Amino acid sequence: MALALSACSNVPRIVTEYRIDVQQGNVLTQEMVSQLRPGLTRDQVRFILGTPLLSDVFHGDRWDYVFRLQDGKTNQITARNFSVFFGDDGLLSRVTGDVEVGTVAELTAPVARTQVVDLGSVGADAAPPPPPEDERGFFGRMMQTIGL
Repeated sequence: MALALSACSNVPRIVTEYRIDVQQGNVLTQEMVSQLRPGLTRDQVRFILGTPLLSDVFHGDRWDYVFRLQDGKTNQITARNFSVFFGDDGLLSRVTGDVEVGTVAELTAPVARTQVVDLGSVGADAAPPPPPEDERGFFGRMMQTIGL
């Protein structure tokens, strides 16, 4: 009996099951953190970074952004912690965490956030021309056939 039970406990893994990547928390990019500067209000910080994962009742001047990613294939865990601290006046005073702060060149360089699209470059045969004003469409012809 003991031999039969011990044989069932070790099953060879010929086919492994698929495991998904588990992502939890806030994803912060370097571009987002580079936009932070002292003196921002809580609403401005929330607009840039998103809603914090942890907002402690006992430490109202601190917001924590925590990120955790567990790779499904290797079970390797990547964790990042980023904290934002506000002063007594409610303005951003300092940040700490795993994400690097931006350099002066990154912060002062102009960034084009808009893109100009020339509508004249769109091909003429992209869409058929609209019907003339006096020509009726499908529903107009049906209504005319019915007599309405």
